[in-house]
Amino acid sequence: MKRLRTFFRRHVLWVVFFAVAIPLASILALQYRSLSKLEKTSTVAEKVWMKNYLGDVTKEVKYYYRTTAEQVLNVPAAAITGERLRNSRHLFGKCEAKGAKSLFIVSFASPGESEIFFYKPSGRGKIIEPPLAELRAANVAAAPLKMLSEERTPVQTTTVTTDERDLENRIIMKPITDDSSQVVGVAGMIIDNRYFREHYLPRAIQNSLPKFFPDDAQDNVIVTVHDGAGQLVLATQPVKGQDNETWMPVPYFQDWRIAIRSRDMTPEQWAHWNFNFNLALSVALTVVLLGGIALALRTVSHELRLSQMKTDFVSNVSHELRTPLSSIRVFGEFLKLGRVAGPEKVREYGEYVETESRRLTQLIDNILDFSKIESDRKTYQFERADVAEVVGATLKTFDVQLKQHGFGVDLRLPPGRLPVAVIDSESIAQALMNLLDNAVKYSGESKEITVRLGHRAGFITIAVTDRGIGIAREEQGKIFEKFYRVGTGLVHDVKGSGLGLALVEHIVKAHRGRVTVESEGSGRGSTFTIHLPATEGLGGHAETPQSAPILSGDSTFRFDLKR
Repeated sequence: MKRLRTFFRRHVLWVVFFAVAIPLASILALQYRSLSKLEKTSTVAEKVWMKNYLGDVTKEVKYYYRTTAEQVLNVPAAAITGERLRNSRHLFGKCEAKGAKSLFIVSFASPGESEIFFYKPSGRGKIIEPPLAELRAANVAAAPLKMLSEERTPVQTTTVTTDERDLENRIIMKPITDDSSQVVGVAGMIIDNRYFREHYLPRAIQNSLPKFFPDDAQDNVIVTVHDGAGQLVLATQPVKGQDNETWMPVPYFQDWRIAIRSRDMTPEQWAHWNFNFNLALSVALTVVLLGGIALALRTVSHELRLSQMKTDFVSNVSHELRTPLSSIRVFGEFLKLGRVAGPEKVREYGEYVETESRRLTQLIDNILDFSKIESDRKTYQFERADVAEVVGATLKTFDVQLKQHGFGVDLRLPPGRLPVAVIDSESIAQALMNLLDNAVKYSGESKEITVRLGHRAGFITIAVTDRGIGIAREEQGKIFEKFYRVGTGLVHDVKGSGLGLALVEHIVKAHRGRVTVESEGSGRGSTFTIHLPATEGLGGHAETPQSAPILSGDSTFRFDLKR
């Protein structure tokens, strides 16, 4: 249980991320399944919707002509007997037969004979000489009912029927029966093909469109009508787009075909596009949500890490402050109590007090400078200076601290003269002391530090090399971040503020230079190099001293100038 708690505490952010990601992935999988089913049902539904539209149009056509025929062709048997049929000018119902070329009545009143009379579509007024084609079509259509009349066979129903044997003269007719259900005549109407094609059918098609397709969807459907020869009779739009279509025969025009198709996408393509769009939208939303969660967790992780760094900083700074203060206090107590054998010891203790005071001052300066940098109040006093003199003075100041730790410094100067640089001498000295302090802390058992001065590619270089623990390649880009400390075991045994290298980088960048690090890894040491712009074009060179005073110290410390 303890291990589990430790694991959750160390990986709480990953646990939270997966706790959110797994349900989201499950929801996405369920949505994928639902969208797959929706794609299939959408295809079927779209086809059914188109078929229902065609059914509505054909139903409207059938209803119109059947209703008109039943109203107009409702002729009683008494009206077609005797002289009344020959003399009457109005035998049909009151409704006008719109869409008819003519009306006709065939009488079987005389056995073995039949008479046929044609009337205008309004039913008022006879047509004395009907066209032969219409006359022939009416006789052919009435022939079966004439046979029933001659056989005296009663009919069971008197509903309207159609005869389409003559495609130019399609007939809707209704038998006329007497009280004994014997057929005594036929009332019929010949459909006007032109009226149907140019007026009624286009109106029926347009009236049904809004019932099944919204305004924005009507542009995507094309309704076409072809006659029996395959010729295009009408189309709601120019015929193009998809080849597959849904079709039905047209009532009373059984050789004609009314069809509907998609202009841009078939129902299958539309359903597939809709599936892809919704799936992509769901995936995008999931990714955005996961990205937001990951960003939030990353921010929280960064804040937690920063908080831990600040906690470590306070702890390390407290230790750093306590160490020199303790030394100063001890040596001060020795001097106060008079436990000093002679002037040499007094001078030695004084040097220790001075060294620890400088160390304390350096730490406090780092903290104050970091505070100024954070609040953007850090300023520099630039002036022409000799970098070699600044480095020599800094090493002399660092002498006692190096001597206390038993370090030797090998200072190497270039063979020629160094150019003058425009620098803030105190800041450069502070940056060098931070590099030297790091070299002392992380050198381990090795007590050798090399400082090289050079001049190349327009830059004056100050390189500090130690032979200590080294820095892993993957961490070399992070060591200049504030509070960052290399994740090596020895590092955590050494106290530090985590600000030194961050200050070095800021100081060098303020001088329009750069700082680099070279290290081959664990146990092979590191080299930190400060690159400062030279001012060769701004005013000559400064004399580089051929020798410098050897700093005082015992045999464990040497300060040699090498060309």
